[in-house]
Amino acid sequence: MTSLLHINSSIHGEQGRSSQLAATFLTHWQSANPDGTVIFRDLAADPVPPLDLASFQAFTTAATDRTEAQRAIVDQSDGLIAQLCEADEVLLGLPMYNFSVSAQLKNYFDWIARVGVTFRYTDHGPEGLIPNKPVHIMAARGGLYRQYGGDHQTPLVQDFFAMIGLTDLRFVYAEGLNISEELCADAMAEAQAEIAKLFVSC
Repeated sequence: MTSLLHINSSIHGEQGRSSQLAATFLTHWQSANPDGTVIFRDLAADPVPPLDLASFQAFTTAATDRTEAQRAIVDQSDGLIAQLCEADEVLLGLPMYNFSVSAQLKNYFDWIARVGVTFRYTDHGPEGLIPNKPVHIMAARGGLYRQYGGDHQTPLVQDFFAMIGLTDLRFVYAEGLNISEELCADAMAEAQAEIAKLFVSC
């Protein structure tokens, strides 16, 4: 049975444009996988805490030496990592805020990036430990960053996922959403059409 981990990271919840694109993808995915299972995580409604000294020390302390509080922190991180490892595919709603990802998504990244668990350091750079799988990324932006520059988000996301072993990233972009209502409608329609094409059998 195929499983999909669906993560939304918009502060606007289901009303966010990236969430709307993810919902479109999900509808097609469920039609193509009627027996599939979906695990949903809304990082705005159910946020992951920011990385602080306590959590960092919990992650880096040997399991036998952890306090009860540290074990609780690690258990939460382990749960997030297990969801990611066990899923066959990942769906990510990715809004752009100030050239980057949302704070909620950055917190999630910080809690799943664990040395010796999701990646390890080598002489040739970090090596991912999570089995590779498709990661479908629905990226929504207010401006035109790919055309005119300033897209620091895409390489950040690519580098992070590559570090933990996920290199099969499949982006769908909707840009210019805050320029005008007409451009927004056109960009969303184009992105939704692109999503639909992903599920057309050859």
